[in-house]
Amino acid sequence: MKHSELMNELDKRRNAAAGMGGERKLEKRRESGDLNAQERLDQLVDPGSFFEVGLLGASAFEQDKDVTPRDGKIVGFGKIDGRHAGVVVNDFTTKGASTSTTNSKKMGYIRKTCNERGIPFVHIGESTGARLPDAMGSKGMGQMLGNDTTQFRRVRDVPWASAALNTSFGSSAWLCCCSDFAVMKKGSIMSVSSPRLVSMAIGEKVDLEELGGWRLHAEQTGLIDYFVDSDEEAMTAIRTFLSYMPANAKELSPRTVVAEDAVSDQEAILDVIPESRTQVYNMKKILEIVFDKGSIMELKARFGKSLVTCLARLDGRVVGVIANNPLTGGGALSAEACRKAIDFTVLCDSFNIPLIRFVDTPGFVVGTEAERKGAPGQIMNFMNATCLTTVPQITVLCRKAYGRAYVAMGGGAHNDTMVAWPMAEVSFMDPVFATNIVHNRTAKDDGFEEALAHIQKDLEIWDMARIFSAHDVIKPQETRSFMIKMLQVQERRLSGGVGERIMRSWPTSF
Repeated sequence: MKHSELMNELDKRRNAAAGMGGERKLEKRRESGDLNAQERLDQLVDPGSFFEVGLLGASAFEQDKDVTPRDGKIVGFGKIDGRHAGVVVNDFTTKGASTSTTNSKKMGYIRKTCNERGIPFVHIGESTGARLPDAMGSKGMGQMLGNDTTQFRRVRDVPWASAALNTSFGSSAWLCCCSDFAVMKKGSIMSVSSPRLVSMAIGEKVDLEELGGWRLHAEQTGLIDYFVDSDEEAMTAIRTFLSYMPANAKELSPRTVVAEDAVSDQEAILDVIPESRTQVYNMKKILEIVFDKGSIMELKARFGKSLVTCLARLDGRVVGVIANNPLTGGGALSAEACRKAIDFTVLCDSFNIPLIRFVDTPGFVVGTEAERKGAPGQIMNFMNATCLTTVPQITVLCRKAYGRAYVAMGGGAHNDTMVAWPMAEVSFMDPVFATNIVHNRTAKDDGFEEALAHIQKDLEIWDMARIFSAHDVIKPQETRSFMIKMLQVQERRLSGGVGERIMRSWPTSF
């Protein structure tokens, strides 16, 4: 065959692959308001930076080779904010982006290259699960499952980010659960299997939202970190998350130049903190004042709401923030809040991101419901994660710091430095409960207020500062400048800023 004929044949095959599932299916997506795979890719990567591999991939089954362009997955490498990343985008118009032998190899190649070459891995999920009948029978199982021992092996060498869009079953769900960051579009469903298959398995019709809707994952499972209203917002969320991350675990996160108007008036903190110790406030308002304006990206905002976990910038440096929020449950740590803290601690420690903790908690949530949720185990996991952290850590005692929760939140020696605000209180338990136990008096009894005042005097931070268990007492409005200076001191210079990463293989979902 002549060269010209071969080149024409290649062009013909390329054009066919670029057509995805065909104009009819693409038009249907346009009518529904959903972006197609190529449009999602264009929103994700820098313009002109993507180059594809596996364009001519198709089903290994002869009868399907002409109806499976790209075998339902666009894979390749591009740049996100000028930095390389490996990308897999599912094309739902081709066999529902179902998993097959060919596209498993395509995705495995991207993942392997990312892990070995030190660049982030991004998976944009929308899929129906394993392709049938490809996976059926011993031959199907032998071809598709269990051949890649690294497929679900996470040691956090590079950041992984995933999206669950529309119907995300099977691999789309797996990748979200394996990732460091997972974003979900509201109205989507993420679950092990499709509602149809689940209905057949359990013999009854299942509700889509109850099976795997966004509210379920936002408020109950905690498997998704971020929620958006559109495909475009999902791609922006991934780009934003990766802007906080190093390209790999042997590097540091990129620093940004701080604009002149990026610093809030720190005196405003005093307007947020109530003078009454029993009055609640929103810790998020304080974080917005302390950190660079507009730099906060909160994760799992509707899960374990008594605790705030967020990425932020402090004088242009990326930091991770764990903060009790008295607005919900007085800041008491539930089993869900513990899980949330662990997940975030592991993320920051694995990718060399300093941790800053703001403590205002009366302790852990207790009761029969907490025990049913495995609170003791989650508390010990939280303690273990805090003890294993090796990145720079600063603990700020804002107000209440009671019991074992004080330690889990980075109290005592579980930090590089611990400072307190003048209104901080530290003790084994809430002073009202302590008054009842020590003096056998309740609020209804004579002498209660006097006994309570005596207990509260012992809680004041001055004694802890006097014995240098707190390294200093600072004004709230001095917090930002103190942290900037202390993080400069606590840089891990001997290791190039890289921590020990002891928790790098901690499960991404538990």
